[in-house]
Amino acid sequence: MDQMNDELNSTYLTFGGHVDLHKYKFLYFVIMLTIYILILCGNLGIFCIICIQKSLHEPMYIFIAALLLNSAAFSTNIYPRLLIDFLSNQQVISRSLCSLQSFIYYSLSGSEFLLLSVMAYDRYVSICKPLQYATIMRKRTVNILLVFSWLAPACQLVPSVIMSSSLKLCSFTLNAVICNNALSKLYCMTSTTIYLAYGVFILLTTVLLPMLFILFTYSKIFIIAIQSCREVRNKAAQTCLPHLLVLFSFSCLCSYDVIIARLQIDFTKTARLIMTLQIVMYHPLFNPIIYGLKMKEISKHLKRLFIRPKITGF
Repeated sequence: MDQMNDELNSTYLTFGGHVDLHKYKFLYFVIMLTIYILILCGNLGIFCIICIQKSLHEPMYIFIAALLLNSAAFSTNIYPRLLIDFLSNQQVISRSLCSLQSFIYYSLSGSEFLLLSVMAYDRYVSICKPLQYATIMRKRTVNILLVFSWLAPACQLVPSVIMSSSLKLCSFTLNAVICNNALSKLYCMTSTTIYLAYGVFILLTTVLLPMLFILFTYSKIFIIAIQSCREVRNKAAQTCLPHLLVLFSFSCLCSYDVIIARLQIDFTKTARLIMTLQIVMYHPLFNPIIYGLKMKEISKHLKRLFIRPKITGF
């Protein structure tokens, strides 16, 4: 009997990061469902506008569409499971499904940084090498960059998933509401050295290196813009500012995930819940707002969609 219980415990994990769930579960459910609908409508709405409008079939807008699609996929990986847990009597998940959610979570997070790197490169070529832009940013190049941005993080995570599947669990309660870096705390520490070292390698290649590339690229754009005419400075401000806002927002929120897993800082359960919800709420929710308001061409099409021209009588 004890052996059967051990096998059951090793198969299922419990989410222990919820706060007053039984008391506020319907409130949590309504709020998170509303946010999820807004995220899907905002991201997929602008994605569809970019796809439909031929005037937006340029590399810059194609990369924005890819980023918004990435945000929608990221949210879909999190919210349906979270909404089910809010209404369930027990917040449990199988180990295999938890590993899958964690894999998609970090794969799409890595894709976010790579897409932002690609967008920074696109802006660099457009502003610093305008005469060569059409030659460099061909359709084939754009497609290769998009495929690389989505496949590279996923491929890097495959060895990590294989290693984690063979690790023994010493605890079965996640101090979280989603399957994220909290998983690393469940493994028996005697067998996680290679796993944690590989995690640092992934962090360096999918987060730190892209961030350094983005900062270097935008510093070059900034220098060129200062030395150029007012028109170039305005173009740089209009097209680069939204990307920098998204990068700053996403980097700040992702840093929490790293702090929890790598620095072993012990936050209260309420603080953990708030920070986790910020990661899955703010960035996917504000991405379409930032690009919808700050990108002039997208904003123009949104106004045409929602503000109908007045019909004057004769």
